[in-house]
Amino acid sequence: MGLFGGGLKFLVGVGCGVYVAQNYNVPNVKKLFNTYVFLAKHIEETYRKPKKDDKDE
Repeated sequence: MGLFGGGLKFLVGVGCGVYVAQNYNVPNVKKLFNTYVFLAKHIEETYRKPKKDDKDE
């Protein structure tokens, strides 16, 4: 059952994924991830503590 069972499960999963992607409005995960990364960087830069100048010490 090992190789054939695992291969069969993989092929069924790929087939279901292709069907869902073609027939339903599935969001683009890569674009969604990049949007969240950009938003996180923007929030981090906005609320970052200001750096102290070492020249005055």
